[in-house]
Amino acid sequence: MSSIKLGVAVAASLAAASPAFAYPEQPITLVIAYGAGGATDLSGRALATALGPTAEEPILPVNRTGAGGATGSASVANAEPDGYTMAVARVGSHTVNPAMKANLPYTLDDFTFVGVYEINPVACAVAADSDIKSMDDLVARVEAEPGTVSYSSSGVGSLLHVAGAMVLRIYGVENPVEAVVHLPMKGGGEAATAVLAGTADFICTNSSALSSFVANGQLRPLLVTTAEPVAGFDAPTSADLGKPELERLVGWSGIAGPAGLPDDVVQKWRGWLEVAVADEGFQETMGRFGSIVELMSPEESLDFVNQQYEVFSELVNELDMRVE
Repeated sequence: MSSIKLGVAVAASLAAASPAFAYPEQPITLVIAYGAGGATDLSGRALATALGPTAEEPILPVNRTGAGGATGSASVANAEPDGYTMAVARVGSHTVNPAMKANLPYTLDDFTFVGVYEINPVACAVAADSDIKSMDDLVARVEAEPGTVSYSSSGVGSLLHVAGAMVLRIYGVENPVEAVVHLPMKGGGEAATAVLAGTADFICTNSSALSSFVANGQLRPLLVTTAEPVAGFDAPTSADLGKPELERLVGWSGIAGPAGLPDDVVQKWRGWLEVAVADEGFQETMGRFGSIVELMSPEESLDFVNQQYEVFSELVNELDMRVE
């Protein structure tokens, strides 16, 4: 998947002719490709709430789960480009999945990216009563007892799937794909609950999906992938740990529609997003999740998505994680 190809796709969609109808004239489906309680679900529903007073028609969040985010994303890629089926584009569905899965039923060329609006760090965590107290403890356990330590994710090809392996690789574990057991779940919320229940030993996921578990004292964070501390997460940062490579591992959320989305629809969504990200309630909610609210233009979003794709492509190739 090349940056040039995606750039052409976005440019073509922005240059498309205006629709012959007023937009919107009916409710809009906002597809969330992951399950309830995960980072995508929390972000998408918070955004839909913030959009409510501005959008002329209801924006209805719908969870379409499966295949690590591929099922819901494909449903948007295959929809009519009329603005009535949109997606909460997410790091897993739109950068990890394309980097990992050779037979994915869509490519990045199948989408028009309206704008990335949220960046959130990744945190690795264990159950509060776990005898793993630090990343050094976790790495020591993995190296001493390979194949016995497990981590949970929201599915094959999700950010969580790659994040667990990437963090261990940065910590020097030679072959993390074989050294730990990956347990795919149906969503980020279920993946976090698996650690709480003792089904999985640890999880590496977005701070938003862990914030309530950490606040309630149910999960204990071991690190956050930022140079600066994250509110509510009493854990070492990438700077504290001397591992700046961790800062490449972040989550993000954006809005995307099918390729060929008319310019009038794109501009309508841009206006809605500008109002939504300025909403105090939305900013407060995202702040509780440890997220940074930052609205990127379509062009900035394109560059960012391509950079993220390259990060995960490099890791997938290094660790031979590609799924044929």
